[in-house]
Amino acid sequence: MVVGGINLFIELTETLKSDLLADYDQKITEYVISLRTPELTKYFVFVTHVGDIYGYAFVLGTFMLLSIFVYKRWKYAVQIVLVLALSAVSNLILKRFVDRARPGIEHMVSVETLSYPSGHAMSAMAFYGFLMYLFYRFKINIFLKIGIILLLGILILSIGLSRIYLGVHYPSDIAGGFIAGFIWVIFCILIFDLIEVFRRDPRTPTV
Repeated sequence: MVVGGINLFIELTETLKSDLLADYDQKITEYVISLRTPELTKYFVFVTHVGDIYGYAFVLGTFMLLSIFVYKRWKYAVQIVLVLALSAVSNLILKRFVDRARPGIEHMVSVETLSYPSGHAMSAMAFYGFLMYLFYRFKINIFLKIGIILLLGILILSIGLSRIYLGVHYPSDIAGGFIAGFIWVIFCILIFDLIEVFRRDPRTPTV
């Protein structure tokens, strides 16, 4: 899945300057912007802040308390911090490498970095996507588990959509961010599981 995700991201990146993708970006953006209402604007401004540094700080702090005092495991807190950090650093590198400017339309929130891939979409998929995985593994009430996973899924999609709605990203920026964030989720899950296997099996040879 990691290799497939990387190939998909590369293919999307290579088509950024194509007329076909530009046409799709424009049509989708025009449709999303046509849905603007005062109520939706308030919602998407709130959601886009949830996908920013202060939102992550609050959610991360809450989750750290849960993982330490309820599950008695520091590793969950460490893992989610690593996933978010890797996503943020790699996003800055990718933005510099691709060097795509923001859409030339009204921005309803302030932005300072480049456009592709969307940092909000990438971090949301990586951070909240990994949280979905952790809650899937937690031994909690099945209905509570499903509810939390669905809520996190809706939040990820809402954060991505908010960036188009607010005029600060092309739809392809969001797609690229989601793909890159998903790659980090799968990659980190594989690495963390491998570390757990080595830690639990004393017979595993060391190099």
